[in-house]
Amino acid sequence: MNFLRNLLAAILGTLIAFGMIFFMFIIFVNLLNAEETVTVKKNSVLELKLKNPIADFTGSDDADPFGVFFDEKQGLDEILHAIKVAKGDKEIKGISINNNYISAGISTTRAIRNALADFKESGKFIYAYGDYYPQKDYYLASIADSIFINPVGALDFKGLAAEVLYFKDLQDKTGVKMEVIRHGKYKSAVEPFLSNEMSEANRSQIKELMGSIWNSIITEIEEERGITKDNINIIADTLGGRKPEYAKKSGLLDDVIYYDEYENRLKHALGIDTSDKLNSITLQDYTKVSNKKKLQTGKDRIAIIFAQGDIIYGEGDPDFIGQGIMSEAIIKARDDKSVKAIVLRVNSPGGSALASDIIWREIELAKEKKPVVVSMGDVAASGGYYISAGANKIFAEPTTITGSIGVFGVIPNINKLAGNIGINAEQVGTNKNSVDYSLFEPMSDEFRGFVKEGIEKTYQTFLQKVAEGRNITIAEADSIAQGRVWSGAEAMELGLVDQLGGLEDAIEEAAVLADVDTYSIRKYPRYKTSFERFMEDFGGASMLNKEQIIRNELGTEVYGIYREVKSAMEQQGIQARLPFTLTIK
Repeated sequence: MNFLRNLLAAILGTLIAFGMIFFMFIIFVNLLNAEETVTVKKNSVLELKLKNPIADFTGSDDADPFGVFFDEKQGLDEILHAIKVAKGDKEIKGISINNNYISAGISTTRAIRNALADFKESGKFIYAYGDYYPQKDYYLASIADSIFINPVGALDFKGLAAEVLYFKDLQDKTGVKMEVIRHGKYKSAVEPFLSNEMSEANRSQIKELMGSIWNSIITEIEEERGITKDNINIIADTLGGRKPEYAKKSGLLDDVIYYDEYENRLKHALGIDTSDKLNSITLQDYTKVSNKKKLQTGKDRIAIIFAQGDIIYGEGDPDFIGQGIMSEAIIKARDDKSVKAIVLRVNSPGGSALASDIIWREIELAKEKKPVVVSMGDVAASGGYYISAGANKIFAEPTTITGSIGVFGVIPNINKLAGNIGINAEQVGTNKNSVDYSLFEPMSDEFRGFVKEGIEKTYQTFLQKVAEGRNITIAEADSIAQGRVWSGAEAMELGLVDQLGGLEDAIEEAAVLADVDTYSIRKYPRYKTSFERFMEDFGGASMLNKEQIIRNELGTEVYGIYREVKSAMEQQGIQARLPFTLTIK
């Protein structure tokens, strides 16, 4: 008994000590945050380094003392706001883009580039320097007044390419099969499980999609660098930027210098001597200043609801769109009398058709009270388009991947694997269909027929909602559907979107539709703080980010295969999802 008493006392004491240390740590962090002040020195340069992955919205709370430790993503909304604040900040004289490997989609990169173009209208300078320029980083840097590169660096400029992985042989060898039911000529999300080669229909749509996005990119480079699109394509075909001297001669950049020489160029642009100290402030620090400055004020509000990630049936979080958190956000914005219009920012390849329909319904109810405008980001396809279709107006970037109006179902089956390793499953049920499907038995034609019936019904429902939302016939909707993906530029020509533009354009249109001149912005949803998520995941690998551990162990390429197979295995119900996992290089 004494032993147990002493053991319990020791455990209790340890827990109390841990609790005291933990709360002292919270107080310490809060004191650090309270004492930390960021000041912008006179004649400063804003240093644009985008080190972390960029999400449309992090839902961050400035009062969260642990955000700096746990939040790895940057919010696009914060980046754009910081650049806009810097435009009018008399202490900021210019921006230095010093970035490698931007972790963002092309449309997100374009949004930042457009914000920088707006910054230039103030008359302030933008310079860019890189040790190495991947294509997206060069696309961003091409907005700069002058672009510089390290003498032993390189510029990767070769045009866009897409890679799709196929798994049919893997299924045959492992005995793990994905049973596929689909509708849509181009609905090739499941093609990798049916074939070892890309179909001509899929190859055609990817080629056209890449061509449209590439044309948008080089059109903007042409405008800034004064190189014709024909010559840009020649440079890409001949790898004319592979050496710094080649890149300079071709006109892709302005000079080949070391970083200390680049700093002297910045000092010259600031009008100070090379022996003087260069005042600079990082974007991370500057956001602490810019977040406190509201550029739009007014008692009327425009609500921005961010829908980002795969669509799942469930609550949702910063990485997944769930009908739970989305419905709550839409209802709050709908019922708030100060909110005069809603902007739905969609960045999603789709997912659960059921969750998509629930969100669509909430949008329809919101439209009865106030205008709803959609702003599409990198991707708003399939389920992402489903939740967008009913909006009063839809905006997309020319490089947005959208459309993909089609549905499918993927059901794993391990009958062959079970037989190989000596497993036999027997089923007992009270009625004919009480045991409708077993992972261990081949899929029956009857069950396949039931699933096919659901797929067809969902597809027709999808078409009907697109037709109603876009004011076209079901036949017209079907002609541009069939799971086919389109760029934003193509989608506008087809009538799937109304106008090309970014989030700011969508906000301005929402204000026009709501007939308000002055307004403030309210953002939804508000996610749990990083500390709350940490406590929920406390223990084991989960608190250390399991996905990051797996990525580090497997490597990027193998991790990509793991994620695709894992995603397919986890899909539940009928899916309205982008027709392939597309890696753009």
